[in-house]
Amino acid sequence: MPFPLFQARPVTTIAFSALPLSAAMLANLDALGYAAMTPIQAQSLPVILKGQDLIAQAKTGSGKTAAFGIGLLEPLNPRWFGCQALVLCPTRELADQVAKELRRLARAADNIKILTLCGGVSFGPQIGSLEHGAHVIVGTPGRIQEHLKKGTLKLDGLNTLVLDEADRMLDMGFYDSIAEIIGQTPNKRQTLLFSATYPAGIKQLSATFMRDPQQVKAEALHDDSQIEQRFYEIAPEQRMDAVVKLLACYRPESSVAFCFTKQQCQELVEHLNRQGISAMALNGDLEQRDRDQVLAMFANRSLSVLVATDVAARGLDIDALDLVINVELARDSETHIHRVGRTGRAGKKGIAVSLVAPPEAHRAQAIETLQKAPLNWHPLNSLKTQTGEPLQPPMVTLCIAAGRKDKLRPGDILGALTGEAGIPGAQVGKIAIFDFQAFVAVERGVARQALKRLDEGKIKGRSFKVRILRA
Repeated sequence: MPFPLFQARPVTTIAFSALPLSAAMLANLDALGYAAMTPIQAQSLPVILKGQDLIAQAKTGSGKTAAFGIGLLEPLNPRWFGCQALVLCPTRELADQVAKELRRLARAADNIKILTLCGGVSFGPQIGSLEHGAHVIVGTPGRIQEHLKKGTLKLDGLNTLVLDEADRMLDMGFYDSIAEIIGQTPNKRQTLLFSATYPAGIKQLSATFMRDPQQVKAEALHDDSQIEQRFYEIAPEQRMDAVVKLLACYRPESSVAFCFTKQQCQELVEHLNRQGISAMALNGDLEQRDRDQVLAMFANRSLSVLVATDVAARGLDIDALDLVINVELARDSETHIHRVGRTGRAGKKGIAVSLVAPPEAHRAQAIETLQKAPLNWHPLNSLKTQTGEPLQPPMVTLCIAAGRKDKLRPGDILGALTGEAGIPGAQVGKIAIFDFQAFVAVERGVARQALKRLDEGKIKGRSFKVRILRA
């Protein structure tokens, strides 16, 4: 009998119609299928809509984007094309996700312009977009700072400032950047701070820049019965081989293995690759281009195991994750919860397994204390290896040396692959387009055929270099 991560508790659902929202917003929420509020929405929206400052402890997947999104869109004046709301995010991926969700929520209002300003892309086009005006800006601290310094962005009409994944931004060393940005906003603004954990830096931020903030915390953010946790006691030297055993037993199509350090990530990836297992590392030192590649491959199911540090994996929206492996137990139980909560989403069952060496026993004890139930221990030799090929993903990624800057669109790539009795559309997976490169997933069995088709053919009448990406 698996033990849930949290004690079961009764959940009272509250409809969005209980809030003082416009009829257009309520109709749009209904059309989007948002019926009842998640715990973080129910706790934070009444505070946000009153115009108060807020510190909300909530993690990815809790519905926090809709919480601050509804809150910042409701008071917007569509007729004034100045920046009225600014959302700061730690990474470009998270900024893109947030902007996408805000655009869905903004469909209820007339002509609301939402702009992303992130590093890793050209500066010029962003200046052009800003000249046309934007109601809401979503961006990373470094790039927002650059625009403020150049005078291409003005925040004197700002109503709402949102710090999303604030703890992660502090982990990445953005405190001074955030402080400088806040220094250029009106004193009367509303500040909303969302964070998965509550470290000392958050207390410092709130004490310095917020006015009497209300605090809310959403604990059980996923269906407790959806996640089964298993703990395996190991000797420290067994760690790498134990991960291989876990993968051979569970054979997940998609899994994340959490490590502490970049070095541990790299060592595990090399160990898994030697065993014929498709794995790549995600750490904070990756260039944006390489990070885009790793994440695109993982999202399109052409990479089986993403090996990541906690900092690098924060803010990633990972769907359909079959297995989470704690290669080493997290140093605090809150981080453990954050890791484990990445599986068992969208109504699917998930499994989280943790490897625990004797020196980490006190960490296991802290988790047991938090969940108020004994941990579900299993001996490592109880893992039954399933026979079959080494763990290989179902898809393969092709990388095209062209992107948005070449006016490349997903339909162009799909057409080049499937046109004139080419590859059936059902065998083509996700397509991701970045400024200077594009990734398309195809089923493993047709990868060579797809490469030949794109290499020898043309996309939008032009020839581009194409290669298969290997994990």
